[in-house]
Amino acid sequence: MVTTDPPDSVAVSRPVPPVPAGGTGRRARPPLSRLIPYVLIAPTVLALVAVLGYPLIELVLLSFQDMTRRELFAGTEPPWAGLRQYRTLATDGFFWTVVGRTALFTTVATTLTMALAMGVALLGRRVSPWVRLLMAGVLVAVWAMPVMVAAAVFRWLVDADYGVMNWLLSQVPGLDFSKHNWFENPWQGFTVVVAVVVWGSLPFAAITLQAALTQVPPELEEAATVDGATRPQILRHIIFPVIKPAFVVVTTLNAIWNFGVFNQIWLMRTGQPEKEYYLLGVYSFIESFAVNRYSAGAAIAVVTVLLLLVGAVVYVRQLVRMGETE
Repeated sequence: MVTTDPPDSVAVSRPVPPVPAGGTGRRARPPLSRLIPYVLIAPTVLALVAVLGYPLIELVLLSFQDMTRRELFAGTEPPWAGLRQYRTLATDGFFWTVVGRTALFTTVATTLTMALAMGVALLGRRVSPWVRLLMAGVLVAVWAMPVMVAAAVFRWLVDADYGVMNWLLSQVPGLDFSKHNWFENPWQGFTVVVAVVVWGSLPFAAITLQAALTQVPPELEEAATVDGATRPQILRHIIFPVIKPAFVVVTTLNAIWNFGVFNQIWLMRTGQPEKEYYLLGVYSFIESFAVNRYSAGAAIAVVTVLLLLVGAVVYVRQLVRMGETE
């Protein structure tokens, strides 16, 4: 008598669904579903066109005209001036001085912001959780502070009569800063303005970089430490390559924001900034609403927008590269 052991498992054949022509096995999307993303994004596009597009077109048109108070009050169409406003700017030495000053201001403010933000983010990794939570709360509080309040606080700190900064520096042997006016010298005045700008920009940059640092694998740092790498080497070769996309994007955004700074200078100089404190945003506003050269101010604003577009192109390219990497 021959016996056979039962099989461990019994294979059950299942019918295989037919594969449609083309061999992909995917269902073709109905035509209506392809339009859904465009329908959903249409309100946002229309809002941007209405809020940003129409004023920008009017600004460009105004830069090719010669708008004066007579046309403004009478409501008549200003005469066309062609490229006269732009030719005037191209031959104006003071305009190019303001452009260079704006570029230098943007570089200094952005560099300081990113350096301090990187330091704060790295410090957040070394402290205990409750200290990290406290740091995050302080950064959010600073970020929520209105620009007007921050400017008022810094004006009090550097006040010539009652400023805390003058009092502290006067405590140093050999220094006398009593009644010192920080805005008499433009270099010292811009130091205060840069401090206000960095103060307001630091929280966003630090919180973003701190979030990016959470993506750094701890085992890579441990392996590098075992191999004898120093902290600067780990930061350069391990940490920074991981957070580089976020770092570049935040740097680009800060550069765009700092290039168009207006509120901080206007508030720190109580609405009457001297020519030594003109940046492109301030210069355009003064030409338009203080000197009543509306078309000249519009031309300066158009040039500012074109320069900002350079930063916007860099920002978009970085976003595209990040998408391709992912």
